[in-house]
Parts: sequence; structure tokens; C-alpha cells
Amino acid sequence: IPQVDEDFQTNVPGIFIAGELGGMGLIRNAISQGVQAVDSICELEGIGEHRDGIHDLVIVGAGPAGIAASLAAMSRKLDFVTLEQDSLGGTVSHYPRGKIVMTAPAELPMVGKMQFKETTKEALMDFWQGVVEKTGLEIRDRHRVEGIEQESSQQDSNQISPVFIVKTAAEEYRCRSILLAIGRRGTPRKLGVPGEEQTKVVYRLIDPEQYIDHHVLVVGGGDSALEAAVSIAEQPGTDVTISYRSEAFSRAKEKNRIKIADAEKEGRLRVIMQSNVKHIDEDKVSIKTVDDEVVELDNDAVIVCAGGILPTAFLKDIGINVDTKFGTA
Repeated sequence: IPQVDEDFQTNVPGIFIAGELGGMGLIRNAISQGVQAVDSICELEGIGEHRDGIHDLVIVGAGPAGIAASLAAMSRKLDFVTLEQDSLGGTVSHYPRGKIVMTAPAELPMVGKMQFKETTKEALMDFWQGVVEKTGLEIRDRHRVEGIEQESSQQDSNQISPVFIVKTAAEEYRCRSILLAIGRRGTPRKLGVPGEEQTKVVYRLIDPEQYIDHHVLVVGGGDSALEAAVSIAEQPGTDVTISYRSEAFSRAKEKNRIKIADAEKEGRLRVIMQSNVKHIDEDKVSIKTVDDEVVELDNDAVIVCAGGILPTAFLKDIGINVDTKFGTA
């Protein structure tokens, strides 16, 4: 978890963090942090001077924290840019269709009260899209930040204040401050097995209906894996197998474990515990069990739900201190 102070500023002056990356994934709290971070940014030297070629703020990420921060920046009339490597909505946009999203009422700048308590992915995404259309907020999606550098700008007062260069594949942005509102998922964790480069291998479920009449392997043991397997198994003509390296789905919610057990009992899916994928062929997949038995299955699609590689290296490259937290099982 990156180190931030009470104003959400990191040890690198001018770089702030809000939302899931800072350990706060709840939507309401992420929104609050995004707004508070912009309030702190407005107190920095040079913010609001509107100097040619230098933005007040670059916001990285368009999830709840990034959207809230962008709206706060609009309301404070800052010169800002919001970049998103994927699309509007952040982590929620990657959820399976129909997934229930738990949140709580929150206050959005320029919009007002956000009344959701329990909703679906689709309803929440429609809400965010409506916010963008209503406010005229511009989000530059498909803009992945590849690096951040720092230069110094000599001020008239003979003081040195930081100027950052935010680099994407297409463009560079010079700015006084940066708010990182990115998620913790980072880059999807891969299996590292032969055949994984095929297009039939994906790292998140978009729409269960695309797998009708398909042989599907889901790899993983967390909630996303279990939810993907159950939702695909509900589609007509599917043959679903879930492979997990451990002996139990201990990381998943109880309700998801129950759904998997019920689906297995009803013959709607197959569970292979203590197993690892060894090879992915065009129409087959090989799985090795704890007994060294190799199971070969017909296969049209593989969905890997093995989490992501945290953006720790990216943070360290730009000088941000990161604390490692160890929990207990």
C-alpha cells in the first residue's frame, strides 16, 4: 500500500493517491477521497495560474475516485486532464453482467446525491455515463500512463516547484500535480503456460452469453472466478470446468461457494481442485492434478481469474514509498 498523508499526498510532493490503490475500494469512500484530494491540491503553489503548456492537474483513472476528483476539479475551475487506460467506470466495468454492486449514498460535485445502496453493474455504469453527459466531463480513455518524470520550473519568486511530465504512448502532459486514482488490479496475472497467447484465452468475463454451446475452463478460486463459472454454467449448452490450485475456495464469499457446490451437485459444472493448467491447445486444454494425473478436456475458451500484478513497480519507479502489509489466513 503506498504511503500517503492525511491530505492524500505521497512522499513525492505534488503526487496524490485516492481510492482503491490507497486501500479504499468502497465506492462512497473512494468518491470522498477523490474530492478531498482535489481540495488539498488546490492549496499547492502554482495551482490555478493557468500557465501555457502546464496543466494544474492530471488525474489518472476514471473509476469512482477519478470521476469524483474530475468533477471537483471542474467545479474549482482547474486546468486538468483525466486519463483512463481502459474505459469509464474503473473496476466495476470489468464485473460480469448483472453482478450486484454494494455501495452507499454519496455526494458528487456538480451532480448531487448519489442514492444507490444496492445496484447492478449495468445500472451503475449507466449512472456514470449519465454523469459524463450531464456535466460535459471529458475522459481520455485508452490512454495508458507509461511513465512519470519530474522536472523543475524556476518561479519568479526564485522558488523551485515541481513540474511533472506524464507520458502515454500517444502524448505527454506537463502538470503541477498528479492524482493517481487507479485500481489495484494492475496487469492481469497470467498462467505462463504454452498456448496462453491464443485469442480464446481472456482475463475477465464480459458477457456469459458469448459462451453458449461452448466448452469453457475457468481458472481461479476467488469470487470473480466462481461468479464467472456459475454465470456461464447458467447458459444453454455450456460445458464448464473450474480449476483451482488449492484444496478449497477459502478466499471466496460463502454465497459463491454455495452456488458452486449447488451447480456441481446438479451437474452444471465440474470442479477440479489442487490442479494447474499445463497446456492450452486450439480445441483442448490439459490440466495436471495433485496426483500427477493429466486431465485433457475439450475446450473453446479459457477465462483466467488469477488476480493482477499490483502496480508496485510503477509506483517505486516514480519514487513513491510503498508499505507491504502481511495478513493472516
